[in-house]
Amino acid sequence: MAASRISARMMQNFHLVWLDGNMDEDNADYRHSITKLRQVVNTINTFVDPNECIRFINSIKEEATFMISSGALGQTTVPVIHDKSQVDRIYIFCGNKTYHEKWAKDWRKIKGVFSNIEPICKALRSGTEEYDYNNITMNFVRRELASNCDEDNTALDCSFMYTQILKEILVTIEFTNEHITSFLSYCREHFAGNKANLEMINNIKTEYPQPSPIWWYTCESFLYSMLNRALRTMEIDLLIQMGFFLRDLHNQIARLHAEQFIQKGITKSFVVYRGQGVTKAYFEQLKQSQDQLISFNSFLSTTEDTKVSFRFARTAVEQSNLIGIHFVMTIDPNISTTPFAHVRNISFYKDDHDESEILFSMHSVFRIGQIKRLTNENNIWQVDLTLTSNDDQQLKALTQSIRKETSSSYKGWHRLGKLLIKMGQLDKAEELFEILLKQTSNEREQGFIYYQLGWIKDDQEKYREAIEFYEKSLEIEQKYLPSTHPDLAASYNNIGTVYKNMNKYKQALSYYQKVLEIQQMTLSTNHPNLATTYSNIGAVYDEMNEYEKALEYYEKDLAISKESLPESHPDLAASYNNIGNVYNNMNDFKQAYSCYTRAFDIWKRSLPTNHPHVRNIKESIENVKKKL
Repeated sequence: MAASRISARMMQNFHLVWLDGNMDEDNADYRHSITKLRQVVNTINTFVDPNECIRFINSIKEEATFMISSGALGQTTVPVIHDKSQVDRIYIFCGNKTYHEKWAKDWRKIKGVFSNIEPICKALRSGTEEYDYNNITMNFVRRELASNCDEDNTALDCSFMYTQILKEILVTIEFTNEHITSFLSYCREHFAGNKANLEMINNIKTEYPQPSPIWWYTCESFLYSMLNRALRTMEIDLLIQMGFFLRDLHNQIARLHAEQFIQKGITKSFVVYRGQGVTKAYFEQLKQSQDQLISFNSFLSTTEDTKVSFRFARTAVEQSNLIGIHFVMTIDPNISTTPFAHVRNISFYKDDHDESEILFSMHSVFRIGQIKRLTNENNIWQVDLTLTSNDDQQLKALTQSIRKETSSSYKGWHRLGKLLIKMGQLDKAEELFEILLKQTSNEREQGFIYYQLGWIKDDQEKYREAIEFYEKSLEIEQKYLPSTHPDLAASYNNIGTVYKNMNKYKQALSYYQKVLEIQQMTLSTNHPNLATTYSNIGAVYDEMNEYEKALEYYEKDLAISKESLPESHPDLAASYNNIGNVYNNMNDFKQAYSCYTRAFDIWKRSLPTNHPHVRNIKESIENVKKKL
């Protein structure tokens, strides 16, 4: 029997792999087992061939693997796959427990030997819940020296920006019942055959948002795992589908925060705790980021009971061989960077008062304090965190940078798409804009989306497709904009650049000249955008070996740059370098040397010594000196 994938669509953070040489899909016990397992894990992959099973496990990149194996095949397969990082836990399913328990005890990832499916499902549920809890993505933001200024610059993980923008987007989008209906249809398609989840979908349809979004988030349903996975992998189509739930959950926490803290005037700081496991790689990043910022991408569950925190940390060490972290978080209620609220009387587990849970909205940001190993605990470390304030200078710089990078007259999902492009996540951006294109009948919006898709295709070096999208966008723009509008100039410029990349220089010049005509009518004679266009035209003539014309336009670029930029600006050096290259091609080595040295003088003051521009200009100077 070939391998069988019960569900090819990943809706959770984990796979279940079941290896058994005697598996029979027509057998009633097999069908009963699959039904039970599907109540816990949606994606089940069955194998009768150990080698095929091993190849499949090796192919898994993102998700964890929970494995069920027969005793006979487990004896030979477990030694092969046991130490693979994607394998989290193994359960032996056999008829002779006593025999197989003897060898199974030597492998720490084996969590039990079972003779029927019910206790495996119970152990599997516990294991997947622990994995989800520990799999909250953390991002570290470290301050590094900027390359071209005297100020501190912030180097940030892309995901930090994604979730920050996501939070801003979702609170502005108006979701309707149609969005919920679409989400439930999406879930029915991908949970087909999963009886438990299909029943939950029907419950959501008839009851949501009652009792409350927090209740649905904390209850035993697929929503928690699906949400964590979507935020961890930035799976755009899933985030769009779940947008209404993310917004509702955030808004409820914000309302409770106002009721519990702001309206009651509570200002005294307090401490909450979170125990969890992290991989060695995450822990090393954590240690290297002391005194810097850490963000938790998803909604963050914490407790006021330190014993609960330690219990989670110990479980992570004992069950998953992770490094246990006991986060000690100091919270000042006067700080409003992220709303948080007591949910003990609202969550699904409202009768469990020992939890004393405080839930933070997505993208909570803390500053990392002391990190110390707890001597009386096995491989558990205490990490002190302090919730950041709006006055935190590093966070303020981050926020301003994020908003600058994604500024647009368009809001919501369009803004997220622009961010994805900026951060080089082209496939995700393309996926998002294609979805948005299908959803809109507004021609102006279609024009904007075509423009973004053209930009993406250009970056992907799919130039013919880029031209097609840009021309579709331009055709729409020309209907609504005056002939001298800057947006038209931007479109002409992008089309010209694509033709230049395709080595079609006459077409490139034609479009660059259109840009120049608009700019000469609408911009001042020393505007930096005009300098850029002169430089672009000069570059095309340079490629065509028409050096006199190239020099003419490069000189115009330099004249504006000298007037509008500081003497130490890197772009000024680039202008000198371009002119130097033309003189070099014209065999005027004296002029080339003069331009190169001016470029070097600027770049060595504004860029690191190992920057490619500095290295290349040094090489150019040495080469031209030999020709003098």
